[in-house]
Amino acid sequence: MHRTSLRLAESVTSRPLTLKRASESLLPPIPLYRRLLRAHRNLAPDMRSLGDDYVKAEFRRTKTTTNPVHIIGFLSEWKRYLDSLPPPTAPGEPDYSFKGKKLDSDLFEKMSAEQIGQLYELMHATKDVWRRADEVVDDKRGGESSS
Repeated sequence: MHRTSLRLAESVTSRPLTLKRASESLLPPIPLYRRLLRAHRNLAPDMRSLGDDYVKAEFRRTKTTTNPVHIIGFLSEWKRYLDSLPPPTAPGEPDYSFKGKKLDSDLFEKMSAEQIGQLYELMHATKDVWRRADEVVDDKRGGESSS
């Protein structure tokens, strides 16, 4: 089989990306950051607040990172998270059905001690999100009953 010179000279970018290839591509940090915050608008208010704070803190922490391997890993994992978020619903209607997914055990085993510590802190920060409001108020009062 002979390829024509036209085919060999064709630019890779002249063909449109498929949806799958486009979703696998990395985004630059600032557009990715903006997309994450926009995607959080579709979540419940508590989840949005927690997610926005976490995204902002993580991007702030890694702002000065110069290791390309860390940067690519960081951007690819945040892109994967962005792809896992629910698609936009009607404007002004958050998606209360989104619950996330379990952490892969292989991924957990590859984490450093610092990453596991951050995950532990995140777990404790999210516990109040899933408790009823009256339980949180009781805890703040020191467990006293208001009888």
